[in-house]
Amino acid sequence: MLAESAAGWAWWAYYALAAMLAVGSYTDIRYEKIPNWITLPGVVVGLVGHALTGGLTGRDSVQVGLAGSAAGLAVGFVPLMLAWLAGGIGGGDAKLMGAVGALTGWRFTLAAMLYGFVAAAVMALVVMVARRVTWSTLRRIGRSVALLLAPGHVAIDPATKDSPKVPFGLALCFGAALALAEVIWRGPVAKKLVMGW
Repeated sequence: MLAESAAGWAWWAYYALAAMLAVGSYTDIRYEKIPNWITLPGVVVGLVGHALTGGLTGRDSVQVGLAGSAAGLAVGFVPLMLAWLAGGIGGGDAKLMGAVGALTGWRFTLAAMLYGFVAAAVMALVVMVARRVTWSTLRRIGRSVALLLAPGHVAIDPATKDSPKVPFGLALCFGAALALAEVIWRGPVAKKLVMGW
């Protein structure tokens, strides 16, 4: 049943996702932001499209329905919105994951976020090594964590004005693209988490 439903037009959300990721990657690299004109239509298309193709509860892991789309929106947006409010990331990054969730459902979104965090860590490590600031950065992070764990102390932001920046939105796009590749080629993560097999 999954193979039949995943054929052809039922993959509309993945086509929309691929287009959104391509444009979002470009704007994050070029302008260091992911604007609303990319993410908000993704949310609307996901919610409306899944309501039309999957009804309220959905048919399978590809056509997740309105409830599955809304759950994906929440899973993608809420944790990153909290990080945004804490000053850790940009608002466009949170909205991007909300749109990914609305288009794909909560299972796919969890895998995409996991891959995105790994991509961000690898990108940060590459930047630190290339700029030869690995040890100074790790020391600042260690001091910040120690202050956070000490009773009665408030953690400080380990970043400085000259700290190297990593385009987190781009890392999230990579993560979602990797999760999409997993779905297309039926990889092990897709079988266990994304597709719910």
